[in-house]
Amino acid sequence: HMTNHIHKLVLNFLIIASLILLGMGVFLPMMTLEKFYFFENQVSLYSALQDLLFNNEWILFVVIFIFSIVFPIIKSLFLFLVVNMGAAKKQAYKTFLKVLASIGKWSMLDVFVVAILLVTVKLEMIANVQIHIGIYAFGASVILTMVLTQWIHFFYNKS
Repeated sequence: HMTNHIHKLVLNFLIIASLILLGMGVFLPMMTLEKFYFFENQVSLYSALQDLLFNNEWILFVVIFIFSIVFPIIKSLFLFLVVNMGAAKKQAYKTFLKVLASIGKWSMLDVFVVAILLVTVKLEMIANVQIHIGIYAFGASVILTMVLTQWIHFFYNKS
């Protein structure tokens, strides 16, 4: 089945792409906050997490870290396993794929938006905000992972 082999290859490539986009989204600047044209603060998800840790905001740090970084990585790794495991075990993961699909839809994107709002409020400044590549990379990773979850869920429920 050459078609199944190509299908697996494409899915594996897209899963790896989503992880790369996630890494870019975590470390690249997401926005620059500018105050009074003199003071600029570039914010990435990584720097926002560092600030929360530095300011002893443990609960916010843990929630944002788990839902914005840990969960997407685990989900991508699990998708990778489902795509590459033997046919005999696929049935066992169908239920978990359903749960991942429903949880994944809200957990990453909503928590990310809340995180950005919290970081912006924590900076306590009225500022001009310039959006950068990091926010697009993170958003693309979230959307790609959601699409992959649905695609894999649909494909493995058919076969």
